[in-house]
Amino acid sequence: MSEPVDGRTAVTDAAAEAAEATAAALVSQSPLVLPPGARPGPPLGAGLDRAAHRRTDEKWLADAWRDGGVVLVEDGRVLVRDDPPGLVLTPTRELDVAVEDRYFLGVDDAGQPYFAVRAPIEAPPGTRKANVREVGHVLDEPDASLFLTSVALVNWHLRHGYSPRTGKPARAAQAGWVRVTDDGETLFPRTDPAVIVLVHDGVEGPDGRCLLGHNAAWTAPGWAARYSCLAGFVEPGESAESTVAREIAEEVGVTVTDVRYVASQSWPFPGSLMLGYLALADPSQPVRVDPSEITEAHWFTRREIAESLAGQRTDFGLPLAASIAHYLVRTWLSARPSSATGP
Repeated sequence: MSEPVDGRTAVTDAAAEAAEATAAALVSQSPLVLPPGARPGPPLGAGLDRAAHRRTDEKWLADAWRDGGVVLVEDGRVLVRDDPPGLVLTPTRELDVAVEDRYFLGVDDAGQPYFAVRAPIEAPPGTRKANVREVGHVLDEPDASLFLTSVALVNWHLRHGYSPRTGKPARAAQAGWVRVTDDGETLFPRTDPAVIVLVHDGVEGPDGRCLLGHNAAWTAPGWAARYSCLAGFVEPGESAESTVAREIAEEVGVTVTDVRYVASQSWPFPGSLMLGYLALADPSQPVRVDPSEITEAHWFTRREIAESLAGQRTDFGLPLAASIAHYLVRTWLSARPSSATGP
């Protein structure tokens, strides 16, 4: 029978036996069973030709606009359908948008051009507005890349209306990939690197453990018992690996070793690049959380994690399926004995 985590209520014996059977099956599977509709591999990959050489070709862009599809963005949300999952594009003929407010995203394998436009969204029947947290894990390419690039680019323009050096107004240019001031200063889109880390003990099998934390900002309904990987932004002068060690020490007071890169994910909230890592730590170290960032942190066994993913536990939740945190958890959960200490 699975032991409760830190005294949390255990399930009944019958339910625990069923949960253990499910957990054992999940732990032994390769590849791990994914959430319904989810893709294998790192979430939200790159499936779009950005065609950067077209960004200064005004004639080509004008022709592409007439034939293109537009991703409308409103407060980080875009229009989607659920059956089958996918973006709902707006024909350019339905929009009257100034050239500087059309952000060229790229072309697909068939040469179809795409643009992003910040605008209010009306959702007709069969569609809805959604953010990447809700649907990112079920979008195929190029929809996933279109979603991420659209939201990230719109967010950047919203935050950079003025030069940070002079305070002068800056307008969009080069199809939305720079902003320029009247005196010629050029601003380029920026992405903030951050690390996200699944800390584990290196033990094989269902009794191996990982360390997850509850963010102090997670106070909304449904998030009170959610746990995820630890994360933080790379500071000036740091390598990503140095950031891993510093952030884990600062947030939970634990020293890590054997830091190994796994995968990355663009995360437009508002414009980050999440660098995913696994790292080893000794569970005998005391966990001391920084309450300004982490309210709780606990070691969870593979059995407990698998039970939660299988819906057999309700006393704690895990990262959303669209996030690289979820992918890191699955990577660790499904590790074969020969690779239990790394990706």
